[in-house]
Amino acid sequence: MREYSVPAMVNVPRQSNITDLVVKQAAKASDPTLFSRPDGSGGWQDIRASEFLADVTALAKGMIAAGAAPGDRIGIMARTRYEWSLVDFAIWFAGCVSVPIYETSSPSQVAWILGDSGAIGVFVETDRHEDIVRQAARNEGLEHVAHVWQLDGLDALREAGAGIEDSLVQERRQAASLEDLATIIYTSGTTGRPKGCELTHGNFAELAENAAAALPDVAHEGARTIMFLPLAHVFARFIEVLCVACGATVAHTPDVKNLLPDLQSYKPTFILAVPRVFEKVYNSSMLKAEDAGRGRIFHAAAETAVAWSRADAAGKVPLLLQLKHKLFDKLVFHKIREAMGGRVEHAVSGGGPLGERLGHFFHGVGLLVLEGYGLTETTAPVSVNTPQLIKIGTVGAPLPGNAVRIADDGEVLAKGVCVMRGYYNRPDLTAEAFDDGWFRTGDIGELDDDGFLKITGRKKEIIVTAGGKNVIPALLEDQIRADALVSQCVVLGDQRPFISALVTLDEEALPGWLERHGLPAGTSAAEAAGHEKVREAVRALIDEANRSVSQAEAIKEFRVIAEDFTEASGHLTPSMKIKRAQVMKDYAEIVEDIYAPAASRR
Repeated sequence: MREYSVPAMVNVPRQSNITDLVVKQAAKASDPTLFSRPDGSGGWQDIRASEFLADVTALAKGMIAAGAAPGDRIGIMARTRYEWSLVDFAIWFAGCVSVPIYETSSPSQVAWILGDSGAIGVFVETDRHEDIVRQAARNEGLEHVAHVWQLDGLDALREAGAGIEDSLVQERRQAASLEDLATIIYTSGTTGRPKGCELTHGNFAELAENAAAALPDVAHEGARTIMFLPLAHVFARFIEVLCVACGATVAHTPDVKNLLPDLQSYKPTFILAVPRVFEKVYNSSMLKAEDAGRGRIFHAAAETAVAWSRADAAGKVPLLLQLKHKLFDKLVFHKIREAMGGRVEHAVSGGGPLGERLGHFFHGVGLLVLEGYGLTETTAPVSVNTPQLIKIGTVGAPLPGNAVRIADDGEVLAKGVCVMRGYYNRPDLTAEAFDDGWFRTGDIGELDDDGFLKITGRKKEIIVTAGGKNVIPALLEDQIRADALVSQCVVLGDQRPFISALVTLDEEALPGWLERHGLPAGTSAAEAAGHEKVREAVRALIDEANRSVSQAEAIKEFRVIAEDFTEASGHLTPSMKIKRAQVMKDYAEIVEDIYAPAASRR
């Protein structure tokens, strides 16, 4: 199949916008709880729709009193927390446009985003963030940045707006239609300057209403989720709006170190995560079992979970497999569910490929992972699996109101309510990004006969060897990175005689792995990278991954790198994508060392 579209299930009035979602919930007799925030004693304080509406109105008044005009851009630079969502909606109620900034951004990145967007103010979390914003504004002469508000000092903003009439906020918030700009989200950028994606009120409101209609078992009034991904990322941001649209409750946890206790105290019914989180959950469960001498039981349970899920997808689970599954549910699976709060039934995964085996494992455990696909430019999901329509190993069919087309060269094209209106201040890039109304995603994929999409690689990342062989690096990288020992894997070989890889070690999993293999647990990652037992283990992983590709695509050489690729090192984007060009630049000597013998032979 070359093209598949799904008609909208919900038609949203054109003269409406995101703020109407809050007003709609506050008008319900049930007055649903839209957010929960930590109460300081290990519990959670519920915030009902009417309370949320009153507070966003008060903050919008404060911004209007400070001089914010309709259409003004206002930045948000903070960790994931309740106040992030609060000021996000307040900006929309003031008739302004929000501009998320990753809280880990450098002064130069902040300066670029504030300068390019022309922001008149910024909400920040800490003194450090405020210093970065003021330094960026001062160094780059950004005189338009007139205000810096701290999230812990919002009372001053509320008081400043006390004299503004409710009618003015009502006029401001109602002025925007679905076609109007809601936010400018700057792509984290694996190369070059970040580009500002112009997402409209329609992108969020129409997509959220249609996604809620397509996922009634997941997102509904009474459902609960906990947000730990950065709200500066479009994926988390869309889920925030989706939950308001359907009356579900959102909690936030700014530090992933507190994620497990927060899951257990909050007890969400669904979660959202990137594939690396699911890999970590699987690997930490496996390592814990192995450290307790129960490794064989865990691996048998994992095999049973995968087999059960595959049989369930095929429509019939044999009796013996059902009995094994019940046994391992008592021994293993329920512990994994309890670790996530005990009530989680669904998880939404995006930001990269999850892998079929991991999807089947979690389904077998009792957590249905709904893998989806999208980009910043598509307001997150173009497509997603649903509990009613799921094929593990795919990223689902297009959501209602969206369409997917496969170009002649295999590129995935998207159209519909999800697609941005363009790149801010860059009509040249906007023109390049669209082909007859279809957005070029840059990803390679295929549609099956039922309209389910499968992503096979990134167009710009396809490696063409010196022998002319096309290689999709993700096919190998995802398999190798799934092991507990490995943190990151970068496959190389463009215009080279063979395929190679750079591999980094997972420093959290390393001590336990070392002990189980008779090595000192205190061995550093740098020391372990040069140890023969570690190299043998990585070689075995690579050999296993090589079985899934042809001889010409197989990894022939590899190096274990002494340090990990992280956002802090400049090798990962805030959304955990590898910056290949930066890796190639910083590890050029190691790469040349890999290929030097081949060059000398020639």
